[in-house]
Amino acid sequence: MICGRCAHDNPEGANYCSACGAPLTPPEETTLTLAAVASAEDADDLAGWLDGLPDGVGLLVVRHGPAEGSSFRLDAGDTTIGRHPDSDIFLDDITVSRRHVEIDRRANGYHLRDAGSLNGTYVNKTRVDDRALRHGDEIQVGRFRLTFVVGGQGTS
Repeated sequence: MICGRCAHDNPEGANYCSACGAPLTPPEETTLTLAAVASAEDADDLAGWLDGLPDGVGLLVVRHGPAEGSSFRLDAGDTTIGRHPDSDIFLDDITVSRRHVEIDRRANGYHLRDAGSLNGTYVNKTRVDDRALRHGDEIQVGRFRLTFVVGGQGTS
């Protein structure tokens, strides 16, 4: 069943979209409307976010979602992201699992690991369970799209 809000393909019989949380209606009652979404390449330049960011330190910039324009510095060894209030990065939205994803800082860079979330975690529009992050990667957690940048790296 295709969601009328975000065009996500959901399993038959689903009542709510697993990507955006919108109520689903049977196909005969649906008019699909697609909103234009700016890609990461069309969005504002990331150079401003890199100013003052120490070399090798990661930063997540919220590019789309309820906290658009926010940023989260990844200083700790492990960073938890989810809807649980104890998460290091608290994303308060029904499309985000309580314990959604973890990002580990390692000697060779940052590594993302889905924590068994219901809606999944996407990197560059591909669902992933475990993946090394690169400067400029777009991470989707529920309705939130975040861009990962690293201090000392040029914009991609």
